[in-house]
Amino acid sequence: MNKVELLAVPGLPLVKAGDDLASLLSKAMSGELAPRAGDVLVLAQKIVSKAEGRMVELSTVTPSPRAVELGAEVLKDPRLVELILSESVRVVRSRPNVLIVEHRLGLVMANAGIDQSNVAPQDGVERALLLPKDPDASAAALSAKLKMPVLIIDSFGRAWRKGTTGIAIGAAGLPSIIDMRGQTDMFGRVLQVTMPAFGDELAAAASLVMGQADEAQPAVLVRGLTWTAPTLPASELIRASAEDLFR
Repeated sequence: MNKVELLAVPGLPLVKAGDDLASLLSKAMSGELAPRAGDVLVLAQKIVSKAEGRMVELSTVTPSPRAVELGAEVLKDPRLVELILSESVRVVRSRPNVLIVEHRLGLVMANAGIDQSNVAPQDGVERALLLPKDPDASAAALSAKLKMPVLIIDSFGRAWRKGTTGIAIGAAGLPSIIDMRGQTDMFGRVLQVTMPAFGDELAAAASLVMGQADEAQPAVLVRGLTWTAPTLPASELIRASAEDLFR
């Protein structure tokens, strides 16, 4: 490939629980944005979670003693901490203003991916948005309806670097990772460990168009990509705990 286009999908309404997200996206992708062969639709996790009803009002959450104790340690609302714990299998690190957990999906991340930004109107009700229950399944369902590859992404911190970047948490119809081991480089040297994180690279590129504040562009059409690797879900990007030297 020598040219890739990243095109924000305009005109999407604020997504609510129960909305037919595939229908909303299909209507928005018209004219020049009508899907072509090789196009990939990249979606912010938030609109998928909202459509799937993953919004929780904090007033409905009763924190456990563990959540109260941990909330005092990390300086977070114990109700929010209770939600984080309910979505996690273990706490990896905790300190004031930092709570890193292993999500039930295998992702090691801050706050179990639970977000309170851009999740609800300013009506005085405190809400939090959880990740989709199964992002790969969500991507597969949307991909089947839209008849195109779909990538669901979220903002993610890195262990060795400051800031956040987009990563793939759900994928269907494309390879989330490409195994190039056994191929040769331009000088004929056999590649031993090269496995590009295709889904994450695509997620990071699309997040440049989406933005992470008030841009209101949660869907990006990526045009011009080519690949020959087999389809793999985003769960394939998660390093097994036995191979993770930093977990």
